[in-house]
Order: sequence, then C-alpha cells, then structure tokens
Amino acid sequence: MKNEDISFEEAMNKLEEIVSKLEEGDVPLEKAINYYQDGMNLSKICGDKLKHVQEKMTQIMNEQGEVVPFDIQEEE
Repeated sequence: MKNEDISFEEAMNKLEEIVSKLEEGDVPLEKAINYYQDGMNLSKICGDKLKHVQEKMTQIMNEQGEVVPFDIQEEE
C-alpha cells in the first residue's frame, strides 16, 4: 500500500477497524499478527501524511510567488 493510494481519513478508518478487531481478543494469532502489521503500515502512512502537512503549514507564499518559511512573530 503506497501513501498516495489512500487518504489520511481512509487510513485512519482502516486503522480504527483493525484496533477494534484486535481489542475483541478472539482473533487467531496468525490473523492478529497480520492485523498488527497492517496497522503499523497504516500508522506510518498517517504519520507521513501528517508530517507532510506540517511541513506545508510552515511555509507561505510571499508577494513574489516564492515559498518561504512562515514565522509567527509574537507581539511584545
């Protein structure tokens, strides 16, 4: 599963489904291991997508159309 193939929301929904199945406790061991691996993959996808958004949020386009870091200046 590639990061581009699934949205953040889809990955989160699938991850929540996996967590629910594992919390039920009656999943056979081999299937639980597969769920765990799928969950870790989905968790990485969500983390990567959040990191990408965070990086975008720290940049802003200036008047010349250049993308520059966005610094929040607090009032003194």
